Amino acid sequence: MADPATMDPDSRAASPAFGLLVIGDEILSGRRQDKHLPKVIELLAERGLALAWAQYVGDDPVRISAALRRVLATSDVVFSTGGIGATPDDHTRQCAAAALGVPLALHPQAKALIEQRGRDAAAEKGIAYDSARADNIQRLQMGVLPAGAALIPNPYNRIPGFSCRGPGGGAVYFTPGFPVMAWPMIAWALDTHCARWFQRPGAWRERSLIVFGAVESVLTPVMERVEAAHPRVKVFSLPSVDHPEWGAHIDLGVKGPVDAVDAAFADLKTWLTPFKLKTGPELQR
Repeated sequence: MADPATMDPDSRAASPAFGLLVIGDEILSGRRQDKHLPKVIELLAERGLALAWAQYVGDDPVRISAALRRVLATSDVVFSTGGIGATPDDHTRQCAAAALGVPLALHPQAKALIEQRGRDAAAEKGIAYDSARADNIQRLQMGVLPAGAALIPNPYNRIPGFSCRGPGGGAVYFTPGFPVMAWPMIAWALDTHCARWFQRPGAWRERSLIVFGAVESVLTPVMERVEAAHPRVKVFSLPSVDHPEWGAHIDLGVKGPVDAVDAAFADLKTWLTPFKLKTGPELQR
């Protein structure tokens, strides 16, 4: 299983789909609010990229393994947060190995980093580090990773995350659930392994207009016509029933490369004309 960093830069010239897996019962139960989704969207947008999908999974090994098996069979680049600790409710490391069909093994570099963290913590307390102490041995479980995994540096406390490449050609980057650790680790993974897909700032654009008194089923043929005529753009339709300023309306528009959006938006407006719809402001993002 190759390190994603060693992938041939020319083997996937087109940008892959980027996904997010948020793992943990505490999110689904409401005990903690997920902060990863908006942050990952932000980190990707800063690099001219976009999130294609996100999934929440509880601490259920069967479901985690199934989710990982599915994404590892694709060419997607996926960021996974949570479940890589060493307590009984942490299953992600084991599930990643099961999904890949490889054994777990103590990663030598991860072992060294975890032990160094233990020495640093002991020094801060003014005590000697004892590698044979039960809690220090238990912490090494965080370095027991799927065979062939590559490490993701953790600037917060040294204890690394890891990445795996799947049979579909994509990669999953596994980070802790703590935002203070996960976010810089995801940024590192993007800058280290995904830079060839970065787009210049402003390379992606959206243009839309507010439409009143219409239903999506009526607008669908126009949307399909725009996408057929402009294959580089996507049409979007965002209905709202209780907007504080515009009330019931549809935010109808196109998104895509800057050089393709204006022509598609012009056609969208032209092809809406026969419907004689009331429209509101035009928006750009």
